[in-house]
Amino acid sequence: MRDEAAKRAELVFSLFDANGNGVLDSGDFDLMTGRVLEAAAASDDGAKDAITAAFRRYWTTLAAELDANGDGVISLDEFRPFVLDPERFGPTVAEFAEALSALGDPDGDGLIERPLFVSLMRAIGFEEANIHALFDAFGPDADDRITVETWAVGIKDYYAPDKAGIAGDRLVTAHAV
Repeated sequence: MRDEAAKRAELVFSLFDANGNGVLDSGDFDLMTGRVLEAAAASDDGAKDAITAAFRRYWTTLAAELDANGDGVISLDEFRPFVLDPERFGPTVAEFAEALSALGDPDGDGLIERPLFVSLMRAIGFEEANIHALFDAFGPDADDRITVETWAVGIKDYYAPDKAGIAGDRLVTAHAV
């Protein structure tokens, strides 16, 4: 696993620890889902249902694969190697990537405007300067939009253990405003 991938995983863990207790539990995913749905007020029910299901699958996959002692929590040490294993976690990442990127396209034109992208990413907990750096790395068009597919691929790349120098690395590194 590349150092960049480990840092990406650690950041995701810290953000998904929505209640700040140092471990992941089902309540964290409920909190995160609520925050994202609030940011996606303009999205249709189908897109909202898809992201809710994706967050639920994210948690249930972690719990099923990693909570061997049945205590209902996942530590960073348990999380890091699993979440970066495409064989074991890839389908969950793919579902999450498709659902989140589609949520950013409430008008269904295949494009995501910067303000909604920023709103959704802030709801997850990423730093605003890093969100803008990521959006810029995705190569927005003249109207400051990226494609749904670009974002979905970017999310999948974020979880790839063998990738470095990807757009998603901008979420980990501090960027000047």
